[in-house]
Amino acid sequence: MTPTDGQAPRDTYTAGEQTTEVPVGLLAFLLHRFGGSAVFSLLSRERPGYFAAAVALSVAGQVMTAYRWRLLAAVVSIRGPFREFVGYYFVGLFTNLFVPGMVGGDAARALYLGRRHGRLGPAVASVVADRGIGLIALLWFAAAAAWLINDGALPLTVTRPTIAIGMVAFAAYIAAPLIARIEKFMPHRLERYAALITPYLHRPATLIPPIVLALLLHASVVIAQYILALGLSLSIPLSVFMLCVPIAGVFASLPLTLNGLGLREGAYAVLFGMFGVANADAVALGLLCFASSVVLGLTGTLPFLVIETPALRREEGAEMSVP
Repeated sequence: MTPTDGQAPRDTYTAGEQTTEVPVGLLAFLLHRFGGSAVFSLLSRERPGYFAAAVALSVAGQVMTAYRWRLLAAVVSIRGPFREFVGYYFVGLFTNLFVPGMVGGDAARALYLGRRHGRLGPAVASVVADRGIGLIALLWFAAAAAWLINDGALPLTVTRPTIAIGMVAFAAYIAAPLIARIEKFMPHRLERYAALITPYLHRPATLIPPIVLALLLHASVVIAQYILALGLSLSIPLSVFMLCVPIAGVFASLPLTLNGLGLREGAYAVLFGMFGVANADAVALGLLCFASSVVLGLTGTLPFLVIETPALRREEGAEMSVP
């Protein structure tokens, strides 16, 4: 029917409009609540050299993460030059600028890698493993910080769940070979998809180097945030960042807003506020973090424009399908 056909574009526009309105509305509330003029006055004080240093450290961290992805892809027998993984990874960073969370960037790099090697299923598995390893390391980092560094400034309602989730994540890693056995009891269709992930579960020892790299990445993120704070002339101990940034990162990684806009600032206001940091300072720091992530994503512009999307190789269609 014609009315139904004409309604589709309106629905699509509404969905995109809501994706934009959610972070903007949340950010507007935070600025109204904590004083927008004070926040923007703080942002104008950020020294460019500190901001550039934080972005440079973030770029180096993403290059290291591309190497981590290369290690994980080798587990499912996808091997290629390091520059290939770096290029595809930065294409994903650029894509993330336009899609909530990190789903768009993950899909882009899986598509590029899968088509390049004619093995889309294993490429998707390598990206899922890369994202999973990053999340596990983030949970471990946050739990260790809450357990070892916190001197009582954060309430138990924050630290206990953080430590508990980290312990569950560690237990899941130890029990990975046992979890992999569930594949045999799955329906055939689900078993085919699970078979892509089980190579990682059967050999948890091979995940140790990627996990170490993931922990180093999270440490570099903390240091980058600390550098941004120094640029604002904020006197906040590094230990506070080691506690607050990983916990806030869990919220910011939710696929609800673009690059965690609004979610991160709200988490910063709550967490840093527990250490006596003014709300305006915390929100300004969160906005600087968002700005640095946007600049980081823009570094993928050149790879996005230069690297062509690999063509679908029909002769290897069987390899690209899920086994």
